[in-house]
Amino acid sequence: MYKKILVPLDGSELAECVLPHVKDIAAGCGGGQVVLLRVVEPLPAETPPAVDFEAVQRSGQKAAEEYLAKIKAQLSKEGLNVEGKVITGRAADAIADFAQREKVDLVVIATHGRTGISRWVFGSVADRLIRSSPAPVLVIRPRGFGAGR
Repeated sequence: MYKKILVPLDGSELAECVLPHVKDIAAGCGGGQVVLLRVVEPLPAETPPAVDFEAVQRSGQKAAEEYLAKIKAQLSKEGLNVEGKVITGRAADAIADFAQREKVDLVVIATHGRTGISRWVFGSVADRLIRSSPAPVLVIRPRGFGAGR
């Protein structure tokens, strides 16, 4: 059913809590392709001119590629067909655009499960993705991250 599963990761343990679920889903779907995606956010426009934008972007890109290579190696050892992609943009929009362009069948993402003021202040990539993704979105709240935390 799900031939191409997109897994946005931000480098946190929270985001990685989806990986056991992804393994089970991929196995249950006959070993579909898993695409690990890391979005490198651009620097804010207010960044001081002394900052070397290109050097910072290259550094972020390299760190993201190394991170995904580590996760990819772990999942590949377990028999999954995995690829890693790094893109630049605003997380929710970039993920939704990627999902549409790459014709993914399912997006699996973690959430903090914030509510109220903290959700308003911090925003929610998962929430924005649910509203804009062309593919179904499976949202996982990890154990220990109850609502409002």
